[in-house]
Amino acid sequence: MTDTKVPAAHVTAPPKRAFWSGDAAEPFRRNLGLVGVLIILVIIGIITRPELYGDASWVSGNIWTILKQASAIGVVTVGMTFVIIGGGIDLSVGAIVAVAGVWSTTLATQSYGTLGMIFTAVLVGVVVGLINGILISYGRLVPFIATLAMMVAARGLAAQISGKQTQVSSNLTINNIASNEILGIPVLVIILALVVAAGWVLLNRTTFGRRTVAIGGNVEAARLAGINVRLHTVLLYALSGLCCGIAAIMLTSQATSAQAAMANLYELDAIAAAIIGGTLLSGGRGTIVGALFGVLVFSTITNLFAINNLSTEVQNMVKGGIIVAAVLVQQFRYQSLTNLLKR
Repeated sequence: MTDTKVPAAHVTAPPKRAFWSGDAAEPFRRNLGLVGVLIILVIIGIITRPELYGDASWVSGNIWTILKQASAIGVVTVGMTFVIIGGGIDLSVGAIVAVAGVWSTTLATQSYGTLGMIFTAVLVGVVVGLINGILISYGRLVPFIATLAMMVAARGLAAQISGKQTQVSSNLTINNIASNEILGIPVLVIILALVVAAGWVLLNRTTFGRRTVAIGGNVEAARLAGINVRLHTVLLYALSGLCCGIAAIMLTSQATSAQAAMANLYELDAIAAAIIGGTLLSGGRGTIVGALFGVLVFSTITNLFAINNLSTEVQNMVKGGIIVAAVLVQQFRYQSLTNLLKR
């Protein structure tokens, strides 16, 4: 009995899926959608305040203003994105920024000069992040509870150190970071760009990034694959603390001071920006570029509310609605994908 071969002319190759409809294009589609949101926000600004948007010099200055406002929270969001991709959450980022900023502006710390202030802020941020990671990994506390407790404790420590007073920074080098420019680009924006670039490389081009995605996707499978999940989780929260320490210096420069109430609700903004940018709240997937676009969307909304003299309360309600909508969209997409795989 001989095998019957089908002529090559009659063999049909499986249809190729277009790049636009493939899973690989999901980050691109989401980022393009966020760009569309930014364009819509600009159009709203033009409609509501045409006299301002008609001035080219004002528009140029306002763009830099938005980017400078987004710089500190953008740095914090990079760290938050790593934590969420790794399957965790960090509610203490705002408090870490506060305690790092207050500690770096004490009279004793300022006496050590610029490097002393920067080193202190970064060190405090990393140490607090390490404590979070140790409590979660080795103390087996739920991330929500551990970081919620740290949020309260760090705010209290910041108030204790500062005596509930605003601490003025007398270091001109630190203070001038917010006003200095390099080749016409604000230093704050350059710092944000460098942190985002470093975060992108770390997530997409290193073993650390691949392990972060693996742990967030399936922690048990990651453990069986030989990944030290506990140590890696500690490092993720230390990374988040590092970003908070950098942001503390940036905020101190902008206000030329630090206080226990600084970076209020930063945890809300960072989580929201990461989710808007496509990071799954359940972990295992996310992008640094998407998180940056999420930050820019919220900073543009804040700017839009400011130029239209709208209250902060209304702004917070809008942000809350956006977060709920983003989570609902994620849940719908996840359920749709699950149902597709079951077929």
